[in-house]
Amino acid sequence: MLKRISAIAVAGGATVALLAGGTPSFAITAGTFTVSPGGAATASGTAQVKDTKTGTIAKCSSLNLSATLKKGSGLKGAKIATITTGSFTGCKIGTIAVSVAVKGLPWYLNAVSYNASTGVTTGTITGIDLVATATGCSATLDGTAAGADNGKVKGTYTNSTGVLKLLTTGGNLHAWGVVGCLGLINNNDPAQPSGSTTVSPKQTITSP
Repeated sequence: MLKRISAIAVAGGATVALLAGGTPSFAITAGTFTVSPGGAATASGTAQVKDTKTGTIAKCSSLNLSATLKKGSGLKGAKIATITTGSFTGCKIGTIAVSVAVKGLPWYLNAVSYNASTGVTTGTITGIDLVATATGCSATLDGTAAGADNGKVKGTYTNSTGVLKLLTTGGNLHAWGVVGCLGLINNNDPAQPSGSTTVSPKQTITSP
């Protein structure tokens, strides 16, 4: 169950090049964005998810995402990138192995604001749905219900490093459809993601 939570850290679910957590200082909400080089990209790193009610933490040693970014200028922030595949491996709660299945694809990266002084874009990854299973335990990590495919996480993408960082606040991930799990995680428990991935090839995202 918590293992599923680790999957969400992922995710994303998650998950990938343009997340956004709290908006950095001096960041401005942008009308349009410019992306270069755009096109096909991958993101790899690690992630974890914490059940903020029980304190249970699920960690994944490997998070891999594939996405296609729009390219050029005058781009709207909504769905500026499409995440087409994702995998979470090496997921554990303590010493307990957890298997995580990625659902609800494609997910979308949405740019919200840009800080010209730091080269940081903030945004969201939406559409997240993760299903975690372990011996005697299973759970779904989603937004408003299992299978709703509306899970969301926030994060930041830094042009200079190509790092996409998942933020612990601003998302809506919760655990649903919990079976077993011995109270490590329960239905409607908030799931707090964290982690980072490196995007390749490195993207430059600015506004306008």
